[in-house]
Amino acid sequence: MRITMIGSGYVGLVSGVCFADFGHDVICVDKDASKIEALQRGEIPIFEPGLESLVADNVRAGRLSFTTNVETSVADSDVVFIAVGTPSRRGDGHADLSYVYAAAREIAEHVKDFTVIVTKSTVPVGTGDEVERIVRETNPQADVAVVSNPEFLREGAAIEDFKRPDRIVIGLNDERARGVMTEVYRPLYLNQAPLLFTSRRTSELIKYAANAFLAMKITFINEMADLCEKVGANVQEVSRGIGLDGRIGSKFLHAGPGYGGSCFPKDTLALAKTAQDFDTPVRLIETTISVNDNRKRAMGRKVIAAMGGDIRGKTIAVLGLTFKPNTDDMRDSPAISVIQTLQDAGATITGYDPEGMNNARLVIDGISYAEDAYGAARNADALVIVTEWNQFRALDFARLKSVMKSPVLVDLRNIYRHDEVTKHGFAYTSVGRPMNGAEL
Repeated sequence: MRITMIGSGYVGLVSGVCFADFGHDVICVDKDASKIEALQRGEIPIFEPGLESLVADNVRAGRLSFTTNVETSVADSDVVFIAVGTPSRRGDGHADLSYVYAAAREIAEHVKDFTVIVTKSTVPVGTGDEVERIVRETNPQADVAVVSNPEFLREGAAIEDFKRPDRIVIGLNDERARGVMTEVYRPLYLNQAPLLFTSRRTSELIKYAANAFLAMKITFINEMADLCEKVGANVQEVSRGIGLDGRIGSKFLHAGPGYGGSCFPKDTLALAKTAQDFDTPVRLIETTISVNDNRKRAMGRKVIAAMGGDIRGKTIAVLGLTFKPNTDDMRDSPAISVIQTLQDAGATITGYDPEGMNNARLVIDGISYAEDAYGAARNADALVIVTEWNQFRALDFARLKSVMKSPVLVDLRNIYRHDEVTKHGFAYTSVGRPMNGAEL
């Protein structure tokens, strides 16, 4: 099939290249000419494992191309995906749909023959109705079906998630789109990936509900971690004990400094705002947002406490700046709030991240950057692990101790055991585990 992807950011680029890898002819469109020129040169604007080689393979095969020309792309397509950003709107927290609606108008101007317009962007309930209205208003002769097809991609594992999904949600009000969308996802359907067809509004809500539920799981185990510290329990064993229950599951039950990234913060906020608009407030989600926001700075205070309560004039090394490993995404990263809290208390920060330092420079002021973990630790009064990159899971503690001013490790991701750190002479603090290191 001939597919156009409007928007060549994270979702659009990953989705487009995966569709091309299925054998479809895909054109990725973006208004940012410099981004398109870079993609045409084979330069990938985001870090995602496996993406660069997959793009190169499909460009070489002639199935994937990049352009700024919406007109010719849309006119020749069977399916047009809208995969533009929907950031939180300044002032009220609602999803900013201006890019979605602008894309809908532009598509309407150039569409020919019967075309399925698919919203891949994360959008509030009712957005598809408005997209359809805009298309009809802009081009009354347009023969289109507007579909909702939310993405469920984890940064760092997006290609695997796209090609081996738990489910594919397709919301439609026009039955003509069913066969088209089945053909789009035919390679996955043949592999028995479940296609869940729903109404358009139901599909839109599924995306928000899924992200909100996962955000609640993270926030729940973080609060349990705080309780574990007070009562002398181990949050990792609590997580395992409840996660083995098939009704609960083990995923997203890892205590840490809170959630961040491009999805959970803005999607929970947008869902809460939508619910308020419909006079059905979602109190659990509202509380989740508040608890998570407070937790990030609380982790900064945890570091201060681990250093005796006074860090003025001290140097702290921070390992991991991105919101999660295997991405260069800094959006709403817990590291931002942790670092700001430490800076407010008078500390000097040196940071290191395997992929995120260029983006970190755009959002974090007043810190220096090192070439590796040991460079960051040099002359530091404490070392803080904020993001659980694999590169940090086997640190040489003897080497660290030799370059640090004082051997203090604050592990906000619980990637080490108390005994394996303290035997090297380090003072060790983790999240939700007994301070004396009593572990099974």
